[in-house]
Amino acid sequence: MGKVALITGVTGQDGAYLSEYLLKLGYVVHGIKRRSSLFNTERIDHLYEDPHVENRNFILHYGDMTDSLNLTRIIQEVQPDEIYNLAAMSHVKVSFDTPEYAANADGLGTLRILEAVRLLGLTEKTRIYQASTSELYGWVREIPQTEKTPFYPRSPYAVAKLYGYWIVVNYREAYGMHASNGILFNHESPLRGETFVTRKITRSVSKIALGQEKCLYLGNMSAKRDWGHAKDYVRAMHAILQQEKPDDYVIATGVTTSVRDFVRMAFSEVGITLQFEGCGIEEKAVLQSIDESLFIETVGSEYLPSIQLRLGDAVVAVDSRYFRPTEVDLLVGDASKARNVLGWEPEYDLAMMVKEMVNADIKLMKRDAFLQAGGYKTLKYFE
Repeated sequence: MGKVALITGVTGQDGAYLSEYLLKLGYVVHGIKRRSSLFNTERIDHLYEDPHVENRNFILHYGDMTDSLNLTRIIQEVQPDEIYNLAAMSHVKVSFDTPEYAANADGLGTLRILEAVRLLGLTEKTRIYQASTSELYGWVREIPQTEKTPFYPRSPYAVAKLYGYWIVVNYREAYGMHASNGILFNHESPLRGETFVTRKITRSVSKIALGQEKCLYLGNMSAKRDWGHAKDYVRAMHAILQQEKPDDYVIATGVTTSVRDFVRMAFSEVGITLQFEGCGIEEKAVLQSIDESLFIETVGSEYLPSIQLRLGDAVVAVDSRYFRPTEVDLLVGDASKARNVLGWEPEYDLAMMVKEMVNADIKLMKRDAFLQAGGYKTLKYFE
C-alpha cells in the first residue's frame, strides 16, 4: 500500500502539480475542493477517476477551510499519512477587499487542520505541510531573505499567513507534531491563475500577438520578485515531509526580476521588442520592433499583419487601480538550507518558465478563438 496524502486546494496550480507528482510516486491522493456551481477542475481533469472505478488513487471531497467540522470529518475518513495545506485566499490585492475572509481561510483554516489532527489522535501518524509565503517578509529587513529574516507582512493575506506560520510552529513545539512550513517565494506556470501578474502578462502578450487585445494594464512595474516554476516547488513540499524532523524552509531561486523585465521577456518570446517610456503612473511601453521570423515561428504568419499596424503604439500602460495600499518592493530568497538539507535544486530558470507560459497561452488563445468561431468542446463531469 502506498502512502495516503490529503491536499487542500487541490484544484489550484500547486494542488494539480503536487497531485500529479505524488501519484507518480505511488501515493493515494485525496483532494479537497470547494463546492461551486461550476466544476473548476480543469487543472486536474487528466487525473480524474470516475467514482465507479474500484481502487481509485485520486479521490475528491467537498470541503472548505472555514468549516472545521467538515475538515475534521474528511481527515477522520481519509486517515492521511501526509497533509498538504495549499488552500488559501491567495490573491494579495484582493485580500485588501476581503480581509476577514482571508484571515478566516488562511489563518484559522490552518489552525483547523492542526486541531483536527490533534483531536483525532493522528499526531504520530500524520505529517503536515503548511504553504507559507514570501509575502511574510513584506517590508524586507535584509536581502536576501532566509529562515531567520524577521517578518514584516504588508497585506491582510500576509498577516493571515503569518498566523498560519506561527500556529504551525506552536503546535509542533507544544504537541510534538510533524508540522513544517515551506516559505515559498513566487512560483508560476501555465496553470497559474489568470489574475496573478505573471499569467496576466503572458495571456495579454498572447492576445496582443493574435490581434485580440490592444494594451496590457499593470500596477507597480518596478516591483521585484523571485520567480520560480511551480513544478520545482511541489518537489520541495514533498521533500520537506520526508525529513525525520519537522522544520521550516525557504524555497526560492535566489534571482530577483522586476515586473517590467518579466514583461520585456514575455514579449520577446513572440519577437516583439518594447521601449519603456515615462515613470510611475505615466509609464508605458511602446511596440518598437518585431522579429518577423520569430513571430511567425511562435504565433503564425497569418497574425503578423495585425501586429505591424500597431508599431509605435503603447501596448503596456499603468493603471493605478492595480497598486496595493501597501507595496512590497523587493523579494529574493536564499534557499541554502533547502539545498543542503533537502538536496533540492530548481530545474527551471526564469527564461524557460516564461517561454513555456507564453507558448501555452498562445495555444490556449487560439483554441478559445476557434471555439468562439463555432468550434466545440467536450464537457467532462466530476463527482
